[in-house]
Amino acid sequence: MLPYPQIDPVAIALGPLKIHWYGLMYLIGIGGAWLLASRRLERFDASWNKDKLSDLVFWVAMGVILGGRLGYVLFYDLAAYVADPAKILRVWEGGMSFHGGLIGVMLATWWFGKRNGKSFFELMDFIAPLVPIGLGAGRIGNFINAELWGKATDVPWAMIFPTDPQQLARHPSQLYQFALEGVALFTILWFYSRKPRPTMAVSGMFAACYGVFRFIVEFVRVPDAQLGYLAWGWLTMGQILCLPMILGGIGLIAYAYKRQPVQGVA
Repeated sequence: MLPYPQIDPVAIALGPLKIHWYGLMYLIGIGGAWLLASRRLERFDASWNKDKLSDLVFWVAMGVILGGRLGYVLFYDLAAYVADPAKILRVWEGGMSFHGGLIGVMLATWWFGKRNGKSFFELMDFIAPLVPIGLGAGRIGNFINAELWGKATDVPWAMIFPTDPQQLARHPSQLYQFALEGVALFTILWFYSRKPRPTMAVSGMFAACYGVFRFIVEFVRVPDAQLGYLAWGWLTMGQILCLPMILGGIGLIAYAYKRQPVQGVA
């Protein structure tokens, strides 16, 4: 068993002002995505400048934060937030939904594309390889918060999390998700998108791969206590939300190559 590293969730405390690692992870994800996007900007659209990119990143970030928070409220714990609406604002306590954030990003991307002469999938293909940076950083934030841990296990790398009332050795599922949704997904998408692909193919690859990775990790991750397992004693809300991503992603890839439109981002 490995010892859990005791990391204070508060990174910086200046009197009453507290900056949490969880919030910093979002800044790292957004900042890292902006830096890598700036490297690919000329190949995406030589007429765009850094200001245009900054506008896109801003609206996508708003989609992530608002969509992620509202998605968690609606998909995972609506009753608790109805009872205490102010809890919605306490984002440092955790409670963000990837699937809600994805919907927020899609809406922001569609709106930005309409205003700037870009199709939805042109922008999504450009954005998709950047998303795993934020996903990986967010999972590190979950790990520091000692939340979203896995099932009890006797594997040598199991950890006892201070937030676990049972104090059992558990899978560090946040690190599994960091490795798959962050490192592996970034590697796949970055190299896949380096060559010209049909429009929609990169978006489809993102959806399919993320869905598969998340579906797998859910088998060793403890579901949200207020929901538990939703069917057959093993199916979680996360897995249910990933199924349309997997099917939709595969469908987008197949349709993109069958349709063979203008090549997408190199």
